[in-house]
Amino acid sequence: MGRVTTREKVLRIRGAASDDRADTLVVEEPLEIRFGGSPLTVTMRTPGDDFDLAAGFLASEGVLAGAEDLESIRYCAGATADGSNTYNVLDVAAAPHVPPPDTSLERNFYTSSSCGLCGKASIDAVRTAVRWDVSGDALEVTPELLASLPDRLREAQRVFDRTGGLHAAGLFDTEGRLLCLREDVGRHNAVDKLVGWALRQGMLPLRNTVLMVSGRASFELVQKALMAGVPALAAVSAPSSLAVELAREHGLTLVGFLRGDSMNVYAGRNRITLETASQTPMAAPR
Repeated sequence: MGRVTTREKVLRIRGAASDDRADTLVVEEPLEIRFGGSPLTVTMRTPGDDFDLAAGFLASEGVLAGAEDLESIRYCAGATADGSNTYNVLDVAAAPHVPPPDTSLERNFYTSSSCGLCGKASIDAVRTAVRWDVSGDALEVTPELLASLPDRLREAQRVFDRTGGLHAAGLFDTEGRLLCLREDVGRHNAVDKLVGWALRQGMLPLRNTVLMVSGRASFELVQKALMAGVPALAAVSAPSSLAVELAREHGLTLVGFLRGDSMNVYAGRNRITLETASQTPMAAPR
């Protein structure tokens, strides 16, 4: 298996002082995902949980809906000229009833670690048919529970502690318990790894859960949450306008700028339980 971190020599400068030292960096390597033996996509990722990443990617693309759709995932030996296994190429075999991915839509199947939707032909093309209707999900959460999630997510980020260079996605239940955490150099990869874990565990759709991400809430993350049946997505940073639009369209609760005890609820406010007596109107701007 590939390394998650590596050590590199750097020049450290602190004011007038400088010295040479070794620094721990997060590894970024390409992963080629094949479907039924045919190349499908290449994504830049942090090695680790690659099977979850592949399964989650295919769930986000609408190819897989549950564990029953997945037959096997394996690394491909002989991926190099000398026949060695780089653990950077894997092949997904779906159950016989699963049709192959629809490649009729014009798209560039290379994705970087910073963008999960690069090369999509149009916005209509990425509005993948949502398998699960989250609008009627009975999830209810308090602001206090939401406020606790960033710290709980951060406490579980072991690789981030060594590198400071990874995104995280955490799945929480209604009591604030962490069900699963995945880290990756790409925020969309971290979510795919989490969704793939849930798919392989037979847990989709992810009813009554909150997906917490360490960065911003983009359109692609809202889409991935919807494809996994997650009713609520929370982020420490801002959402995009298209993310808010998609969340409102499908009844997903979207929370941004979740820092300390403050947050903005952009969609699905009906799931946020507030104590009426404690609500204090904000002063009108002068």
